[in-house]
Amino acid sequence: MDPAVLRGDMVDSLQHDSKGVVQSEWLSAAMRSVPREAFVGEQEAYSDRPFERLGTRVLSPSTAARLLEALDPDPDDDVLVVGAGVGYTAAVLAEHVGPERVQAIDITRRLVYDARQNLAKAGYEAVLVDRRDGADGLPEYAPYDRVLLEAAAIEPPRALVSQLADDGRLVMPLGGREQTLATVTADREVQRLGSVAFQPMLVEGEQADTVERNRTQREDREHARRQAQSRTGWEQDWIDWD
Repeated sequence: MDPAVLRGDMVDSLQHDSKGVVQSEWLSAAMRSVPREAFVGEQEAYSDRPFERLGTRVLSPSTAARLLEALDPDPDDDVLVVGAGVGYTAAVLAEHVGPERVQAIDITRRLVYDARQNLAKAGYEAVLVDRRDGADGLPEYAPYDRVLLEAAAIEPPRALVSQLADDGRLVMPLGGREQTLATVTADREVQRLGSVAFQPMLVEGEQADTVERNRTQREDREHARRQAQSRTGWEQDWIDWD
């Protein structure tokens, strides 16, 4: 079937009262225009479900729509996407504000390469995608009218808030085990928009293309090694004292 028809059906379902996650004309038009199959493959492109790719979760269309509706950018806004992933949300934003006004970052190098290729394939090669720690943002291009963080954090990252324009807005999943979709102003005023469930924002060393992602396990193992080395002879469990 024609992908344009599938895109139309997808957006129609997201606008239907049963979901109601696409409400703005700009978002409806942008999602109907961006070829999602360039980012996730033809089989997964227009089903409303998340899945894994290169160690990251690709958001379902309905979840992406919730984020973008909360972001609510104007056509001439400068936008930063933190957690570029496969590049789809950056493309939808680029369709609305223009590719040259969108920057995206990701901590995982192979996702950065993937997002660049996908955006170029879809016709948005002017979107800048860089490999950065998300908590640091992209200060070279600040201030931003809108910042979208596609990973959960306990508190709004200070660097991202500091890179907002005076009337800017950060949209992010806020919390740990229990999360809410939140908007944050440059004055750190928070508005909560309902529950969500996102993966936590990674720090350096935890990304999918490192040898080991879990920082806590590494630390526990190192503490155990140091403790074993500090024991005196009679404390060593490898000695058979009998």
